[in-house]
Amino acid sequence: MTAPVLIGSEVYRGSTYGAKHPLAIPRVSTTLDLIRALGWHDPARYRDSPQASAAELTRFHTPDYIAALARAEATQQVDPAHRERHRIGADGNPVYREIFRRPATSAGGVLLAARLTARAPGIVHVPGGGTHHGRPDRASGFCYVNDAALGILEWLDQGLTNILYVDIDAHHGDGVEDAFADDARVFTLSVHEAGRWPFTGTDHGPTHANYPLPQGATDTDMLAVLRHAILPLAARLRPQAIMLQCGADAIVEDPLSRLAMSNQAHWAVISALMHAAPRFILLGGGGYNPWSVARCWAGAWGVLNSQTPPARLPPAAEAVLRGLTLNRAAGRNPPEHWFTTLADAPRHGPLLPGTAALLAGAMP
Repeated sequence: MTAPVLIGSEVYRGSTYGAKHPLAIPRVSTTLDLIRALGWHDPARYRDSPQASAAELTRFHTPDYIAALARAEATQQVDPAHRERHRIGADGNPVYREIFRRPATSAGGVLLAARLTARAPGIVHVPGGGTHHGRPDRASGFCYVNDAALGILEWLDQGLTNILYVDIDAHHGDGVEDAFADDARVFTLSVHEAGRWPFTGTDHGPTHANYPLPQGATDTDMLAVLRHAILPLAARLRPQAIMLQCGADAIVEDPLSRLAMSNQAHWAVISALMHAAPRFILLGGGGYNPWSVARCWAGAWGVLNSQTPPARLPPAAEAVLRGLTLNRAAGRNPPEHWFTTLADAPRHGPLLPGTAALLAGAMP
């Protein structure tokens, strides 16, 4: 590949976990619409995501669980035994119309990205990916499959032996860390909010590092972790491939975290890592404010392509953002810059003592 590739799908358009669920909002479809409206869409570098097959999904997940997901989509219900065993229809993981097709498409996109980059080094953006909480035999944290783990396994199957996974979602990337805890070929690093569900990710180990940031952490804190932890680790490991989960829920307007970053912090991490290995896959992840998510992930595609966001969005892009709604407090009176700009103003502050303490012994 000579230029970054974008992988998307129309399966996300109109798909919702339910009206009252945090994932009632459109995210991937809005991101793709915004990229097109900005004139950043090149059909020659766009791939429609395939749907992963049951055989591909069972490279990580159990056959019984994948069968239960497919059955839940076909019947739009789940029996009590499978609800208890697989947490389908429980713990914020509802039965919804595309409960199998949507996560299978997310996984198919990440698998395609891994295959493209295994054959020829390059960069791929998969905003539908990033479902990092999924467990082999159960749904967890709104994630039905673990597409990041599946993508890393594909890289391993292709013969790679030195992979770095970085996760900047507000929630700890527990499913990916646990999947490769005993595999020296994969190192996972997560930067997330301390004390936030799933209440894990507080330690360092031989194959993982965690940086749980205190509430109110700003761009200053993220950039300090980037400078003093992430980049030194990448320099030491010299990985053959990097996968970055770029959940947008660390942005200050997100309703499910108490971090206070701008999208500029996310873009800085992308810019720093995209050429730190021959292969780079950028995933989406969390994010529950549709304006924050779409602006962050569309801007991420701009970073990958050295595009500078316009000071004022063109009318077509502004129309995409004005068409969004959010049935939460943050959506009742959206500020004008959510409609008219892509880049947030940087949000800096003093380095928080909790962050400084984490970095005192930054490298595991």
